[in-house]
Amino acid sequence: MGVFSGARAAPPAGAASYVGGSSNLTVKKVDRTWINVPFRDAPARNMIRELPHWTIFEICRVTLASGVVGFGETMVYYTWGRVSDEAVQRVTGRNAAEQMWDDSLGCGLQMALFDAVAKANDVPVYRLLGPKRRDRPFISWWAIDMPAEDWLLECKDALAQGYTDFKTKARPWFDLDRQCSAFSKDLPRHFKIDFDFNSMLLDSSRAGRYLVQIEKYPNVAIYESPIPQSDVAGNKMLRSQTRVPIAMHYGSPPIMTALREDVCDAFVIGGGASGVMNDGTVAAAADKPFWLQLVGTGITAAFALHFGAALSHARWPSVNCHQLFTHPMIRPELRVENGTAAVPEAPGLGVTLDEDAVERLRIQPLSREPYPAPNLLIAIRWPSGATSYYAHARQYWDDFLGGRLPLFPEGVYLERIADNGSREWKELQARAAQSPVHTGGRPL
Repeated sequence: MGVFSGARAAPPAGAASYVGGSSNLTVKKVDRTWINVPFRDAPARNMIRELPHWTIFEICRVTLASGVVGFGETMVYYTWGRVSDEAVQRVTGRNAAEQMWDDSLGCGLQMALFDAVAKANDVPVYRLLGPKRRDRPFISWWAIDMPAEDWLLECKDALAQGYTDFKTKARPWFDLDRQCSAFSKDLPRHFKIDFDFNSMLLDSSRAGRYLVQIEKYPNVAIYESPIPQSDVAGNKMLRSQTRVPIAMHYGSPPIMTALREDVCDAFVIGGGASGVMNDGTVAAAADKPFWLQLVGTGITAAFALHFGAALSHARWPSVNCHQLFTHPMIRPELRVENGTAAVPEAPGLGVTLDEDAVERLRIQPLSREPYPAPNLLIAIRWPSGATSYYAHARQYWDDFLGGRLPLFPEGVYLERIADNGSREWKELQARAAQSPVHTGGRPL
């Protein structure tokens, strides 16, 4: 998954040009505040293994000389998008409209500039992007890989809140077939599940058989990146093997290769504003649908809705991950009905920053990434009776992607082993923190 995954400074092709108004758009100052937004219960139980650092955000506020204030956010420990001191210095004292298309500024600062410029001109952000294509873009619920029981809890929450699409992770340390069997019988047929493999099926020969095995469940709607995206021949073959459409991240393989060889049914598009608009324009020219993937709290979700309004082929449900958190960070909260959410029509992002929540969740900037979470012991239980022990997710990701462990065997599952206070737990956890521990049995 990527958000703001590239840095491009050129205005996007086809974007509406800015016409200056009477307001002074000079950036007077930029304020930045770090916050820690807690996960909800089910995400918290599972994100701790792999993404405990996703709770850390930086709120950016841009104040224009006219007094208009725009805001945005950065998920600090994400792939790309962090705002640097140099970026703040670069925009200060300059016209916000001239700077807002520079993706290298980082997502929180760029978002705040868009919000400020749109507010200064009394228009919603989508009016800065181009003609409005839709009033209610599609939007998806997101969850990391989980035991089937937690997945079902998340699906029921999604249904109760008006969602019709659920995107999650298919991982070889869970028996996906058994998981689908366990929860699909409790889901209505209209509720669709999208599985992101992040290339963990490794090669087309194994992937072809497995994808056909999983497609028998009627709720399964999309496969994302089943094998490495650079495998052009393998991905073409997979499209011919399964009825389920396949999505791939835009840019790998290079876009002209992807279009010429027709390697996927749709794209995943994320990045800064220029990148999203450029990539979305190319996808539209090729008549390829895509989903937007901009990750954060409700702030980022609101920003993404404006792009969903302006981009003609943003037809698949966007992924914003804001459902993970206890606080939406905006007022009013986004409301989903029949799988869609209304594009805010008020000036700027069209929503208000929840300043009370910002004050409650404020923290001092961290000196390092808070990963891995301390004192974790994770067990992968194999159907043979063996166990592999780890202290964090990067260890078992490396083992699976390196081809050192079986892929999706029937009956495999992952569990977190709670600290029981014993010497055996402490010793095993300390060993796992140094390197994976593989045993023929189940000592804990």
